[in-house]
Amino acid sequence: MTCVWIAALLLCPAVPAADKYSGLDPAKIQAIERVVSAGMSRYKVPGMTVAVGEGLRLAWAKGFGLADVENGVHATPATEYRIGSISKPITAVAVMQLVESGKLDLDAPIQKYVPAFPQKPWPVTARELLSHLGGIRHYASLDEVNSTRHYRDLIEPLKIFASEPLLFEPGTRFSYTTYGYSLLGAAVEAASGMRFFDYLSSRVFAPAQMEHTQLDDVFLVIPNRAHGYRRRPDGALENCAFVDTSNKIPGGGLVATAGDLVRFASALHRGQLVAAGTRTRMFTPAKTRDGRAVPYGFGWFIFERDGSRWVGHSGAQPGASTYLLAVPARGLSVAVLANLEGLNLEPLSVRIADIVLHSGE
Repeated sequence: MTCVWIAALLLCPAVPAADKYSGLDPAKIQAIERVVSAGMSRYKVPGMTVAVGEGLRLAWAKGFGLADVENGVHATPATEYRIGSISKPITAVAVMQLVESGKLDLDAPIQKYVPAFPQKPWPVTARELLSHLGGIRHYASLDEVNSTRHYRDLIEPLKIFASEPLLFEPGTRFSYTTYGYSLLGAAVEAASGMRFFDYLSSRVFAPAQMEHTQLDDVFLVIPNRAHGYRRRPDGALENCAFVDTSNKIPGGGLVATAGDLVRFASALHRGQLVAAGTRTRMFTPAKTRDGRAVPYGFGWFIFERDGSRWVGHSGAQPGASTYLLAVPARGLSVAVLANLEGLNLEPLSVRIADIVLHSGE
């Protein structure tokens, strides 16, 4: 097998089986395919799957390139990727469902639900953790990012950071943290009386018809799981580092298809997961104690574009780069998942949304 042939596979979208989605206008599909192909060629992405939700439903999905370069496996709508931090909006929905049912108090000290987390000089609440205002640190080293230890529950990983001091008094600053969502996942278990993934499966995935969202368990046999890659400094493609994400399941430990992420966003828009008022709270920028707005609500980054509020979340892990974008006022959502680490997929996601909203390139 020659290097030229390998390069051609990396740069040219594969021809997948016929898509079963036909909700988008063919001209829009062609425009999307052009920008996706151009982006993959520019950044030499092995494989990618894109899905679009329009009118509060999954309208279109397609795979491009290779999910597994070594074995010549094409990316398809069924390809499963690590979604990284897109796990956070999913966990945030679980938290807010429990708030709606009266089982979880946003403003109670988190130790009410997670006594394994030590007392700190100031209370830390679920409300602050949802918006990254809780003072919990993010990763302290590359070893934490590339953890290979397998954890069997959500409590043991808390020991990674629980004994350390807070970075600041909760509510006074914004500081993005995956570990804050580890605490929220443990709180979901305690408040619901269910294991975290069991709760997600029955209360989030089932109503949203997310049939292909799983724990990113390195021991599970997951059909259609993409192989992950990275690029060396000289540009050559190589396998990503082995990583076990069980140290951070609620904030970055799931795999999914692009279509399932669009189904999640669409179900959230339709009011199938939380009430409309709760969704509005999630899509509203949080504020520090002195009234400064931060770019994050409950589980979502928030920005204004075209006179309306857009929300989104990226994911970045060894072997994967992801983005989920939603335009609530238009019932639009876009999911872009790739099996190459180190990509910023927000611009491509926004470009695809523009094509759908404005009927052209």
